[in-house]
Amino acid sequence: MEIKLNGEWTEFPDDATVADVLEHTGGPRPGIAVAVDGVVVRRADWTATPVPKGAGVDVLTAVQGG
Repeated sequence: MEIKLNGEWTEFPDDATVADVLEHTGGPRPGIAVAVDGVVVRRADWTATPVPKGAGVDVLTAVQGG
C-alpha cells in the first residue's frame, strides 16, 4: 500500500504500523512526534496503531531556538 510520508508517496506493507513507518525514517528517537491524517499518535501507541492505505503520516522533530 502507499502512504504519504512527510509529503512523499511511499510504499509499505498492508499491515504497517506507525512504528514500522518510523523504522523507514531512521527509527524512533527522542524529540519526535507522529501524526496520522492530522491526529497525533501517542508514543506508547506507535506499535499498535495501524496506518491505513492512503494515509498522510507526518514525522515531526522538535527544535529549540529563538
